[in-house]
Amino acid sequence: MLFPNFIFSDSINFDPQFTYLFIDFYSRLFLVCSVLNSIGRFSAMTPRKAIGFIGVDEFTLEMAYSAIHHGYGVQAFEINSPAIEELVKLGGVRCSSPSEAGADVTAVVILISHIDQTNDLIFGDEGALKGLKSETVLILRSTILPSFLCKLEKDLSEIHEIAYVVDAYVSYGRSDALNGKVTIASSGRLDAIARARPILSAMCEKIFTFEGEIGGGSKVNMVNVMLEGIHFINAVEALSLGAKIGIHPWIIYDIISNAAGNSWAFKNYVPLLLKGEVNHQILNTFVKELEIILNMAKSLTFPLPILAATHLQLIHGLSLADSGDDVTVWEKVYGVKISDAANAHAYNPEELASEFTTDSKSVRRIGFIGLGAMGFGMATHLLSSKFCVVGYDVFKPTLTRFTNAGGLIGNSPAEVSKDADVLIIMVTNEAQAENVLYGENGAVSVLPSGASIILSSTVSPAYVSQLERRLHSMLLNHNRKPHAPTCNKLDIEYWRFHNHVHIDLHGQNQQNYNDYHHNYHSQYQSFQLMVENMNSRSDRNRFDRYSLSRSQDEGKNLKLVDAPVSGGVQRASLGTLTIMASGTDDALKSAGQVLAALSEKLYIIKGGCGSGSGIKMINQLLAGVQIASAAEAIAFAARLGLNTRLLFDFITTSGGTSWMFENRGQHMIDNDYTPCSALDIFVKDLGIVTRESSTWKVPLQLSTIAHQLYLAGSAAGWGRIDDAGVVKVYEMLTGVRVEGKLQAQRKDVVLHSLPPEWPQDHVLDIQTLKENNSKVLVVLDDDPTGTQTVHDIEEADAVVSVLGEMDAWIICPFFLQGGRYTIEDTHYVDDSDTLVPAGDTEFAKDASFGYKSSNLRDWLEEKTNGRILASSVASVSIQLLRKGGPNAVCQHLCSLQKQGTICIVNAASERDMTVFALGMIKAKLPSLSCFFAELTGRRFLCRTAASFVSALMGIISKPPILPSDLGIAGERNGGLIVVGSYVPKTTKQVEELKLQCGQFLKSIEVSVEKLAMSPIEEREEEISRTAELADVYLKAHKDTLIMTSRNLITGRTAAESLDINFKVSSALVEIVKRVTTKPRYIIAKGGITSSDLATKALGARCAKIVGQALAGIPLWQLGPESRHPGIPYIVFPGNVGNSTALAEVVKSWTHPIRFTSTKEILNNAEKGGYAVGAFNVYNLEGVEAVVSAAEEEQSPAILQKNEGKRKIHPGAFKQGGIPLVACCISAAQQASVPITVHFDHGTSKQDLVEALDLGFSSVMVDGSHLSFNENAAYTKFITLLAHSKNMLVEAELGRLSGTEDDLTVEEFEARLTDVNMASKFIDETGIDALAVCIGNVHGKYPASGPNLRVDLLKELHSLSLKKGVYLVLHGASGLSKELVKECINLGVRKFNVNTEVRKAYMDSLITPKNDLVHLMASAKEAMKAVVAEKMHLFGSAGKA
Repeated sequence: MLFPNFIFSDSINFDPQFTYLFIDFYSRLFLVCSVLNSIGRFSAMTPRKAIGFIGVDEFTLEMAYSAIHHGYGVQAFEINSPAIEELVKLGGVRCSSPSEAGADVTAVVILISHIDQTNDLIFGDEGALKGLKSETVLILRSTILPSFLCKLEKDLSEIHEIAYVVDAYVSYGRSDALNGKVTIASSGRLDAIARARPILSAMCEKIFTFEGEIGGGSKVNMVNVMLEGIHFINAVEALSLGAKIGIHPWIIYDIISNAAGNSWAFKNYVPLLLKGEVNHQILNTFVKELEIILNMAKSLTFPLPILAATHLQLIHGLSLADSGDDVTVWEKVYGVKISDAANAHAYNPEELASEFTTDSKSVRRIGFIGLGAMGFGMATHLLSSKFCVVGYDVFKPTLTRFTNAGGLIGNSPAEVSKDADVLIIMVTNEAQAENVLYGENGAVSVLPSGASIILSSTVSPAYVSQLERRLHSMLLNHNRKPHAPTCNKLDIEYWRFHNHVHIDLHGQNQQNYNDYHHNYHSQYQSFQLMVENMNSRSDRNRFDRYSLSRSQDEGKNLKLVDAPVSGGVQRASLGTLTIMASGTDDALKSAGQVLAALSEKLYIIKGGCGSGSGIKMINQLLAGVQIASAAEAIAFAARLGLNTRLLFDFITTSGGTSWMFENRGQHMIDNDYTPCSALDIFVKDLGIVTRESSTWKVPLQLSTIAHQLYLAGSAAGWGRIDDAGVVKVYEMLTGVRVEGKLQAQRKDVVLHSLPPEWPQDHVLDIQTLKENNSKVLVVLDDDPTGTQTVHDIEEADAVVSVLGEMDAWIICPFFLQGGRYTIEDTHYVDDSDTLVPAGDTEFAKDASFGYKSSNLRDWLEEKTNGRILASSVASVSIQLLRKGGPNAVCQHLCSLQKQGTICIVNAASERDMTVFALGMIKAKLPSLSCFFAELTGRRFLCRTAASFVSALMGIISKPPILPSDLGIAGERNGGLIVVGSYVPKTTKQVEELKLQCGQFLKSIEVSVEKLAMSPIEEREEEISRTAELADVYLKAHKDTLIMTSRNLITGRTAAESLDINFKVSSALVEIVKRVTTKPRYIIAKGGITSSDLATKALGARCAKIVGQALAGIPLWQLGPESRHPGIPYIVFPGNVGNSTALAEVVKSWTHPIRFTSTKEILNNAEKGGYAVGAFNVYNLEGVEAVVSAAEEEQSPAILQKNEGKRKIHPGAFKQGGIPLVACCISAAQQASVPITVHFDHGTSKQDLVEALDLGFSSVMVDGSHLSFNENAAYTKFITLLAHSKNMLVEAELGRLSGTEDDLTVEEFEARLTDVNMASKFIDETGIDALAVCIGNVHGKYPASGPNLRVDLLKELHSLSLKKGVYLVLHGASGLSKELVKECINLGVRKFNVNTEVRKAYMDSLITPKNDLVHLMASAKEAMKAVVAEKMHLFGSAGKA
């Protein structure tokens, strides 16, 4: 939607200059409003019930402190623990026994470290159960086996009748936001969790609740420990290999801590390890806990290969623990002197890089080979950095793209390399690097003397070192084959080795590459071994003859820079990569300018070529194992029955987290394997690791097992999907599904899980301070669930270009009236009391503005195509709003460091909005301080929904505005409803509108196909037709609905779909422009529709906001410059309200409902496939019975009066006369459902002509006793008169037998309706409804039952459809339900009902009553029951 749903109230005395919204030509609303400041006042919370603690440790103290802060009393029991003294100092009470600690408390927290403790602490004579109330929540704080917890809960529930039992795993958060703060993972039955949640929330900073079987907390702990243990050994393996290849351990630590290979364990354990400060007890704890996990996996028949290897390594390390410190232990395990490497002289790689780039040489021309995803981004960034770049790639379309981007291209590596100062190689593997350097048309042969080669591919350090030796020392003659007569085995091996590397492997599959790489290294090592073992002088001379022969390239002094990159495609295009470079000083200086242009972080690694690739290899070792371990952990969690998404959220805040877990784990639980980095890349990269570890004799068990998992994934056909797809190996082996798709949740459960709202209501404070303070605030609408959403940030950029840079951009889409909630940075839509993630709603599927992400951080990254990274987005949590209040919000906003930071606001209530609004006001105004006075005076750009503005203005909600409130109730012109929104919610609302208001609402459907897809002539004709018809209806005082056709038409691309939307929107604008009649009111449905109609069709430049037409639906009065000054203009967003909301608004704004026409009732019945009852009434009781039944059953109905001039005795009309008719008409007018009055069986012209002026909606011309010609003439005469008064005419052809109104018709006079005669009769008379005779009778059927000619009815139905008339069946009394249903299916739309209602009336008189009033009431209820039953039988119930 384009317009914000701003809600203002005229109950506040606004300054007139601020009561208007100013609308620019770009259809965007800028609100200039008064923004005020108020000082938050803290009021002490009233204490609540107490919490008992049995067992006290450091976590207990933290939990108790938080509980006391939230108003709980605390009492605790502990034996001989100094912690209990600390708890008393906090305000807690010491107890002498577990039973005393559990007495008279809301909840009792029991710390269980071993199974044997349960007897004493819980079941003993002085255990917690003694005197424990049944409603007390029992919180088992333990990590013992889930199976034992389940048994314990069962015993407590079944034997001891303890209703509420949950478990709780308590830990410290490890994320930036939760570092050092208490978190709780809890599980239990739904009712127990619901009861425990507010208590647990009061004791911690963050709670994760796993509904279901108890033991979830212990399971979560298992997964966390599992990951932490793997990451620990993974870090040791990485340090060992790094030290072995000569890279300083502290350099590894400094670089990896800021790279993708980082984990909490790496960052926190490595410094302790290198300093020898890791306690041996850590190893012992890991061994014990991992053994428990492995046993659990064994019982579940679930393979955990990485964890098993980790466990073995830990056992190995523990077995050596007595022989020295931890570094020494791992040196013995891996055979690497880590401590010696760590104690060597260190340096700063970034400072070293700065030195080289400062003294770097200028570069004129760059050759770039390998324009893949990252390569293309790097090359185009160099172009934007004003370098001359010549590119080459084997994929020709990429060359075209590069040319369009401004680059030059070559047709071979040689063409690109000629005259290049620097050649960058960004290909997939070593084989491709060899080919572009030494293959046919290779680069080496044409590179100018002194040129630099930057190898940015991920290759092995050994390959880079060997390549450098080849370039710098002796460029071997690869084309000379030794002569067979003079060569020995060494000659042949030498030639085979150096010619093998020239094979062009472009386009070959991964397996071919793996085979090549294996053979390459094997032959290289064999060759080296042969050289080393040469004994004879002749052997050495023969070697010299080949190895020292100089090629034509000798003397070029080509320089090699080993510079692998990291960071992904987006960072490549922005020039913010991380580059780890190594090489000679001269090479680095020559390439420094280029490396600096491509990188945000540039590290120069000492040790010569190969060191940069060594660091990259270490990073890939860590990252590859972390992805595989994340797969193993998440799959195991799924097998344990945990909610994997919730588990993921917990791990990201704990010690088991890693960069790769947070990134790739998200892919796994989203089941999204769109390749960011293909699985086959780790087949290659971990292949490099395993080969290097083999060469250097470093046993890397985790890396080897992870490599095998990636190989298994590739073998299964998943090599080209995202590397997170390695989890599919576990899914395939075990049958689990790890997808943790964000599920729709019950709203009440979610809202009850949140902390209590902030106790103070600051609305009045805001209003008071508003009078004395004034600031300009720009608010842009932004609802991520709408169809008109942010697909770029150009709009906000435009504001910044005018007003200057903002301190922060606030994203706040919470909108209570629209059912929009933001919780944990995820946006939800309320759908029938279920919170649905926004990304799963119909709005997310919009062809032009659709999106996938429900999490607003990810949504921002998605909608800006990565320009705004999810990781860079800040947020205000609900916990901060509800626990810290406005001052905490102010402090948080003031602490945002980077100018232009985007901040998401979570909110689930209007109180949350008020708290945030006041906190933001404090941060905006320098006159008042929060905690840091110097940080106030901040400036914010807000993209919000309506609730934020209401809170910011201090608006108090009030009832919806009605026409009488605006003084327009007496106006007679029809109202205009224009529906442009095409989302499914709007379509449902329109359907309900037509169903509820169809009796008085005129509908005009505009063909979208004609407006957007047809020639201009058809478009113009459709616009003119609609505008003309709408004008006629409005002048006739008819409320008129103009709606676009509901068949959604989309283009092949988002741009084409947007163009279709524009054509439709502009057509609606043109239609409303051409409507000359001023409507009584206008409802614009849809954001684009409401914007365009107001500004373009009606010429509005400003609008006064007077309130709401319904919750969340703003009501404006257009400004004096508009075409219709002061007209009520209702802005109805497409994504707001339930299915009846539009109908509710229209009904409240339309004229009082008059009774509809019989024709409309029958027409609706025809469309709906049901029938309507026409009930004969004789007195007031009968009228009330029908109306009351219709209103209760929400059914249309027809009140029916007979002429009554039959031969036997007078009918009801003769008895009741005009007063009874007036009574029927009045009742129909006042009814809340469609009811009409029908004059039945008019046998005389005089009576019928008189009836036409009495207010009947329809008449029946009964000429069935006449000949065909007489009947037709008689009927035609009355039809002409009736149609002039818009009355429906019913006629009868054929003659019923039986009785009606006690007027007997002889059996012999009866005759059935003839189809051919009926066709002629309809044509001659022009009637609207035909009462048919198919064997039906008036009154009671004979004992043999009804004998209806269903076959005849079928033929008559076909005729009625062809002629456009409705079928009526008299004599429905006595027909079976089955027959009635069959008749309805065959087109009967009106049943006359008389006998059964009369009988009910007569039967009610049998029982004597004391008073006439009681008699009337009894008769009414008796008839009402029969009428209601018929309405259900006819299918009309619920159709009003």
